[in-house]
Amino acid sequence: MIRLLLFAPLLFVGSRALAFQLDELTKYIDSHQEEYVQTLREWVAVESDSSDVQKRSEVERMMNITAEKLKAMGGNVELVDIGLQELPSGNSIPLPKVVTAQFGSDPAKHTVCVYGHVDVQPAKKEDGWATEPYNLTDLNGNLYGRGASDNKAPVLAWIHTVEAYQALGIELPVNVKFIIEGMEETGSNGLDAMIISQNDTFFADVDYIIISDCGWLSRRPALTYGTRGNCYFFAEVEGPTQDLHSGVYGGTVIEPMTDLIGILDTLISPGGKILIPGIPEAVAPLSDEEWKMYQDIEFDVENYKQKIGVSHLMYSSKVDLLAHRWRYPTVTIHGIEGAFSAPGTKTVIPAKVIGKFSIRQVPNMDPAVVEKQVTDYLNAVFGRRKSPNKLKVTMVIGAKPWLADTQHPLYDAGKEAVKKVFKVDPDMIREGGTIPIAKTFQDVTRKSIIMLPIGGFDDGLHSQNEKMSRYNYIEGTKLFVAYLHEVGQIKRD
Repeated sequence: MIRLLLFAPLLFVGSRALAFQLDELTKYIDSHQEEYVQTLREWVAVESDSSDVQKRSEVERMMNITAEKLKAMGGNVELVDIGLQELPSGNSIPLPKVVTAQFGSDPAKHTVCVYGHVDVQPAKKEDGWATEPYNLTDLNGNLYGRGASDNKAPVLAWIHTVEAYQALGIELPVNVKFIIEGMEETGSNGLDAMIISQNDTFFADVDYIIISDCGWLSRRPALTYGTRGNCYFFAEVEGPTQDLHSGVYGGTVIEPMTDLIGILDTLISPGGKILIPGIPEAVAPLSDEEWKMYQDIEFDVENYKQKIGVSHLMYSSKVDLLAHRWRYPTVTIHGIEGAFSAPGTKTVIPAKVIGKFSIRQVPNMDPAVVEKQVTDYLNAVFGRRKSPNKLKVTMVIGAKPWLADTQHPLYDAGKEAVKKVFKVDPDMIREGGTIPIAKTFQDVTRKSIIMLPIGGFDDGLHSQNEKMSRYNYIEGTKLFVAYLHEVGQIKRD
């Protein structure tokens, strides 16, 4: 009893000191939000589209801007060469260098590594944007621009977090490392090899890895503990040696487009059931614990339908929708290359068409196995058509799913940080999309990983009118500030 009485005042004083520091940091962030928005405006103005080799210089410029920003803060910064990218023409061009940085090297502290990317998806005003995609536009509290949410604002929020500690002379509670790339939107080319090569150097003293390349499910803040993988396929059907006139040759040749549509139609049923043998059977059943977790998540089905502009969904219950969005695989047909798609009419029989589709995969599914299952199945289906045309199936992306332990102290720290900043408990969610690097980090470094999102549920990632709300950007920075403190309190094993 005496020992408890002696220690109680010390605990109380410590909590007061923390509250004062957090308050000072949040006030600093509030007072610098216009500066933060201006920096985001400058970053969004860089058309760092990694899918377009003609804009590779813009991606490289974005990497240099990022490196200079971190150098100006006193970080130990490197631009790491990750090799060459081979183009379809057979030529090769350099991959954008990866930026690494370090702030602090105190062996008594935990070391966190923040991952992010500063490349973006393609965007044009004529695609349906209400504003110029590379001119950050502040409307009704939202900051519209390509890459605003995915992933430039979250990267900047982490940088501003370190800046805030520095500006107030408050010691960082953990050592902070950054690894920022410029090829995430096209599969993180070269990054896996870099992580492997630097596992015993850059990552040697890293305790935890933080990824903020994701978003909330609703207006309630969230912590993300899982993502689906992605196997992306090309199904190429080749027939005549050249395109043909449908009036002259229609009815006499077996058309590649007809074959392609025929085999694509066998991938998934109208009700959403994957028809490829072996894939549905690989999925782990939904446990009672997961069902209960999904029940407690804030998710408005009607609002979800309204947001995406549909009258009906594949499933009607919240649990079914979330489960099929996060922890069941799905097939999506994305498009057909070689088909006529321009406005107007063109009576052509394409000589070669390439169907593009992907399978979002979940834990218990392996890309190499999925590749064989899909290839064997489509070849069998095509064979039954008795077509003289040629089919070639290629898997061009094989990204693995990722799943974390929600009982890890990283997630406890996340819950505490969310409570401090937003005064609510976070939703525990998974992502339907793919962040391939999470699984690489997990497999190679063996470090614990958390996804700590600040993006909004309606940010429109990869879509027209992508935005980051000013609220999420500024309050998200405060969340990161609080989170570093909470991670600093994690006891060492």
